[in-house]
Amino acid sequence: MRVAILHDYLNQLGGAERVLQVLLDMFPGADLYTLFYDAVRTEGRFARQVTKTSALDIPFIRDRHRAFIPLLPWAARSVSSPTRYDLVISSTASYAKGFRVDGLCHVAYCYTPLRYAWEREYVDAIPFLPGFAKRLIAPIVARSLQKWDFAAAQRPNLFIAISEHIAGKVRAYYRRDPIVIYPPVDTEMFFPEPVGLTRTTIQSGGERGSYFLMVGRLLHYKRFDLGIQAAVRLRRPVRIVGDGPDGSRLRRLVNSPFVEFIPRVTDQELRLLYSNATALVFPQVEDFGLVAAEALACGTPVVAYAKGGGGEIVEDGVTGVLVADQTVDAFTDGMRRVGAMTFDRLTLRAATERFSTKRFQSEFLGAIQSAGVPLERSVARTIKRVTYARRR
Repeated sequence: MRVAILHDYLNQLGGAERVLQVLLDMFPGADLYTLFYDAVRTEGRFARQVTKTSALDIPFIRDRHRAFIPLLPWAARSVSSPTRYDLVISSTASYAKGFRVDGLCHVAYCYTPLRYAWEREYVDAIPFLPGFAKRLIAPIVARSLQKWDFAAAQRPNLFIAISEHIAGKVRAYYRRDPIVIYPPVDTEMFFPEPVGLTRTTIQSGGERGSYFLMVGRLLHYKRFDLGIQAAVRLRRPVRIVGDGPDGSRLRRLVNSPFVEFIPRVTDQELRLLYSNATALVFPQVEDFGLVAAEALACGTPVVAYAKGGGGEIVEDGVTGVLVADQTVDAFTDGMRRVGAMTFDRLTLRAATERFSTKRFQSEFLGAIQSAGVPLERSVARTIKRVTYARRR
């Protein structure tokens, strides 16, 4: 069975790359196509699978790809293959579904429709646009991207959305009717550590509840500023795990000993940080929110904005606190509220079973078979071996 997996770009490690790894575990012989591949930033994890990258995959552009967004539809068309696959899977929040890699069946696993095409605030944030030109250029760029993105979205035979929130956008923007399969959470990696357990490589000591935690790429839409300002108001420590384009602005936002930035951690270190936090603060409108599910898997409650994926992951008063408004005042109140509550770690952990890797694999294979793709017995055997190896 010839399988191709298309992924937007591999110049960072985030939630989408965790999902990609699960897909590659399911189809270990698959060819992997992507716009950009940075072996250093992805820790060499995908070196053996990468088959082809785009015509723009050069270091200068790879490191500044957001400045070249108007050119990326062209770059997507340059990712092509003469091979006709039995199954093509696009793991995509933007361009991969438009790669010129064909198969008997194309299944799109959609993290979100292309934000730069459909959501104006993202176009306004494109680095190449000077302030005075945004009003003139941004609508032209958006219309061009919308036209391309809509056409590319008609290529897959089956659309799968990562949440009900994203399914609504797929219906509105692409006029496609997706099914919903929540992304996999590595519940073998993320589990409750004994409270107070620490490692010298990170500053995660102290009793449970000594700090709030925020995790993810430092991007403007993730609204790390709300959690930072709320923690400072409460005079409670907040640890920010991650790095990204918004990092410099966030570091300038407040000058406070309560705020600590930790650019990089291992998965094991992140598990310790989750396990020892009062709560994960999750103020963004997120497509799904893998870090929120990981925190719950570690027995830690979540303070989440009620819109988007956070509202699908967190049950108010049971696994955390849902905040109705995306404001500093609202998150200050939510963080104060969660700090006064008592949560059962096993209840929080149990709530993540609906996001397990095994459940994802089963539902994903079922969706592929419903699309008419006959799967070889070797695929099922491979998945069983992968699941068993992870449990060991």
